[in-house]
Amino acid sequence: MDLPTLPTNTSDNSNSPNNLDSLDNNTDAVRDDADQVSGATLVFGEGLSVSNSIASEHPDSAQPHIESTNTTQTIDPNAIILAEALTDKAISWQIHNCKIIKKTVTQDLPLPFLYHYDSLDDAIKQTHPLTPELLLQFNTPMSAHEAAKLIGIDEELLTSPWHVKIIGSLVVFSEALQLAVRLHWTNTGKETQQVYTKDAADAIIAAFKDWQFFGRVDVLYKNNKQILISIDELNPNTQALPAESLLTIDASGDYQQLLATHALAAIVKLEADKADLPWFDKAILERIE
Repeated sequence: MDLPTLPTNTSDNSNSPNNLDSLDNNTDAVRDDADQVSGATLVFGEGLSVSNSIASEHPDSAQPHIESTNTTQTIDPNAIILAEALTDKAISWQIHNCKIIKKTVTQDLPLPFLYHYDSLDDAIKQTHPLTPELLLQFNTPMSAHEAAKLIGIDEELLTSPWHVKIIGSLVVFSEALQLAVRLHWTNTGKETQQVYTKDAADAIIAAFKDWQFFGRVDVLYKNNKQILISIDELNPNTQALPAESLLTIDASGDYQQLLATHALAAIVKLEADKADLPWFDKAILERIE
């Protein structure tokens, strides 16, 4: 399958017209199936590890070829290095098919008792101090109604946070390189992020001040005239690296899922340079509004 003709009259780093849908949708695009994504291990969460556990989301994606014939490999000076290309501001990157896969925005989830008690004004804490009985409940999850009853106060005196967790995906592509990369994003590595605002819209905006890439990375590469590689370990003093650290991504008409270590390498680089890549922030914030 040949790569669809990409538009030349759109501005860089923006959503592209519908004729790009085949770039994503015809190659096992992310399905809106929250259950398949909810178990994903977050990359830049609060102390969480990394995995490609979104694999069930794209069951037909191929695995790239791993160079392992020699103990070390030397990088072809003409090769495209995936992580470097993704963060190269000189490349005209555009965003396609930025969408939400799973969304949780609610005030109804339980919280440990200590969260409810800490939200009280100091004056109320003085009139309702912690007792041995309340201390025993500190880590017990409960609703605001249950916490208020336990403390002996009106429920309206407690401030209930918004629980926010949004998972999404996007495709970033370069017409010149004939390269498209599908990435996943979220606002937190926890089950939800607690945000204290008056309404849900403000809670979402606050939660996405520090959004992050995570999990699985898929690559669609259709340029058979230039080598595309991924590197997950490189000696900074030489161009030589262990053979297992070099991944050659062959030209293909289908998305190819990166191995977990290479997905992490790409995400680490993206996170480090994210402030200089505003097209990602723009596309995601527009989607969640």
